Amino acid sequence: MNLTWKSITEIARELRKNPTASEKLLWKHLRKRQLQGYKFLRQKPFVHEQRENRRYFYIADFYCAELNLVIEVDGKIHNFQKEYDYQRDLVLNGLGLRVLRIKNEELVDMDGVLERILEYVPE
Repeated sequence: MNLTWKSITEIARELRKNPTASEKLLWKHLRKRQLQGYKFLRQKPFVHEQRENRRYFYIADFYCAELNLVIEVDGKIHNFQKEYDYQRDLVLNGLGLRVLRIKNEELVDMDGVLERILEYVPE
């Protein structure tokens, strides 16, 4: 995508106002530093390139700066965009971020999901 920073902010704000059911469910466990005191943000934009007054960006579902961790909650649409997701993850990795993808179906085992997230905590 390529839009102005204000537009990026507006898009992220709109996504925060209209989360998917899966995002809502995970957010209940990440918000207010509930996961070992780590602060997570929802719908965090990352500009990865700027050319000719255009900003190219991705918006992460969840982000923790302390862990350099992006969490993506993947619905069925992601079965049809594997190459896009792979390229997106490469770009985010290039920004120094680690990406954890969680499928919607995995959220039925929330304890397991939270354990997977905590695997990104440095020792």
